[in-house]
Amino acid sequence: MFPILLEFIRLKHPFHYLRRMKALVLHTLHQDLDFTDIPTPVPRAGEVLVRLRAAALNRRDWWITQGQYSKIQLPVILGSDGVGEYRGKAVLINPALDWGSDPRAQGKEFRVLGLPDDGTFAEFIRIPRANLAPKPEHLNWEQAAALPLAGLTAYRTLFSRCRLQAGEQVLITGVGGGVALMAMQFALAAGAKVWVSSGDPLKLEKAVALGAQGGANYREADWDKSLKAESGGFDVVIDSAGGDGFAPLLNLCKPGARIGVYGGSLGKINGLSPQILFWKQISILGSTMGTPAEFRRMLAFVTRHRIVPVVDSVFALADGNAALARIAGGEQLGKIVLQI
Repeated sequence: MFPILLEFIRLKHPFHYLRRMKALVLHTLHQDLDFTDIPTPVPRAGEVLVRLRAAALNRRDWWITQGQYSKIQLPVILGSDGVGEYRGKAVLINPALDWGSDPRAQGKEFRVLGLPDDGTFAEFIRIPRANLAPKPEHLNWEQAAALPLAGLTAYRTLFSRCRLQAGEQVLITGVGGGVALMAMQFALAAGAKVWVSSGDPLKLEKAVALGAQGGANYREADWDKSLKAESGGFDVVIDSAGGDGFAPLLNLCKPGARIGVYGGSLGKINGLSPQILFWKQISILGSTMGTPAEFRRMLAFVTRHRIVPVVDSVFALADGNAALARIAGGEQLGKIVLQI
């Protein structure tokens, strides 16, 4: 009788009761993640269990380990990006949880997968069924894992907020990170002309090889003046840094330009001239992640244009701390992926 009961449990709830899983767990700030053995999660109402095949890192994961994020709850499994298998089908995970009913802005219950909810740096994840979508068939596991957070953020910023149109000129700052590179690829696919900026000449060269018209090294004197002379100015600017480098972006804008801001890694904006802002009729538009509908549209866009996210490097799940060290160094071009 007992073996029959176990078989019934196995069929009704595969993985839950009969095994444990490997995961990278953050127990203490400023310390390495623990690669450890923990119970496989049990889905609750409306949730499913996904066997993960790959996960991608975001700068957010590093900031959390350093305590530079709000409402940190430990222990936690980090990781917002993931792709895996559910009922024999390849699925992609939407990391934007409980957006809310208003497409203009997220609601109070909104959160990003990987804190406080356990994330994708594990063999299995418990996730709302509504947050699953078919994996684009033209992408392998590692490429697909690189897509969700960066793709959704870039799509909303470019298209929903900045209303990018074919033929417009776009500047994307800080190229090299996942969202910036994805924004560049999306803008190119939409028929825009794209320029980029970076403090790394090698990243500028690689961006041009991927289709950018040109680039500027913001560490050089008068970089903004040189870029304006080369490009003639921009209809759309996409920025995630803020700080002292933001004010020169207004000088690069054409009349009626839109600036999309999806991050603030360099902190408060200094030296912003309201005269330039109102005289040029410039719009500054904040953006973060996106709605379920935008996630679906983003996947359709990626599939239609056969866009392949740029993968910088691939590590085994057990080597997750080495992957975090690489993202902390800021030398990557594209996404760092964990193979599970």
